[in-house]
Amino acid sequence: MPENPLKVFESLDPALLNALEGDRELAFGEGAMPVKYKYLVAMALDASHGAVGGVASLARSAVDAGATRQEVAEALQVAWFVTGAGSVYTAGNALAGMF
Repeated sequence: MPENPLKVFESLDPALLNALEGDRELAFGEGAMPVKYKYLVAMALDASHGAVGGVASLARSAVDAGATRQEVAEALQVAWFVTGAGSVYTAGNALAGMF
């Protein structure tokens, strides 16, 4: 797995890193929505924004949280419908070799 891109902030700006980590817990912590769905939503958003690395990381997190291949695929179908084919190309680059 690639190194965390935020690692540089351990020394550059620890307060920013702590704030981001707190927000991550808020966004992906246990709540009314199952964690796997939170990762799927985030993955679809990253696909929509062209973030290949984010799609790969979030898809792995979703699967680790119990999402199925079909759920990953359907979340990407929603991203495609809402934002267009670019999200599918981004996801294809991110998921090559994973499934």
